[in-house]
Amino acid sequence: MAAQNASSGLSHERIETSNFLMIVLTLIVLVVGGLVEIVPLFFQKSTTQPVAGLKPYTALQLAGRDVYQREGCYNCHSQMIRPFRAETLRYGPYSVAGEFVYDHPFQWGSKRTGPDLARVGGRYSDEWHRIHLNNPRDVVPESNMPRYPWLAQNEVDAASLPAHMKALRSVGVPYTDEEIAKAAEEVKGKTELDAVIAYLQVLGTARK
Repeated sequence: MAAQNASSGLSHERIETSNFLMIVLTLIVLVVGGLVEIVPLFFQKSTTQPVAGLKPYTALQLAGRDVYQREGCYNCHSQMIRPFRAETLRYGPYSVAGEFVYDHPFQWGSKRTGPDLARVGGRYSDEWHRIHLNNPRDVVPESNMPRYPWLAQNEVDAASLPAHMKALRSVGVPYTDEEIAKAAEEVKGKTELDAVIAYLQVLGTARK
């Protein structure tokens, strides 16, 4: 028994005193733990199947989402309502993975310099969003959000949309050949401001 305890103690001491061995064993634990936590999610319908009523973004909405990401809006605005009473009272039903199966990448996060946008769709008019994006303080005097006047001047990059939609289809977004073929024409003459508003107006509407 004494020999066994000595051997066990020596093994433990060896792990603690060997940087290489400690790093290797730590990585093994992290990998195994990560696989146990993550892999089952790939096979759960609640995380892989869209909620009832969810549709892929239209060409204009998709263009708006690209601008939203480009301008870093997600740095201040989460699209994840957490399952706490204070959250659901303020924002509405908590977010579920099925709402975002067509989002690559999704916009979940807990950073909120500005309000959560997961349920913003339909809450304000297009004109309100137009004014707000041009100068937020015209509608929210205490806002510290920057202005985005150039969005009304820039036209949507229509040429890039078909390739973007094909790439999304390759990862499971059910775009049809017809939708892809019509994408450039649908956004012709539209500004980036129009696109961002279209994107904001669809957020959270599937579950409403």
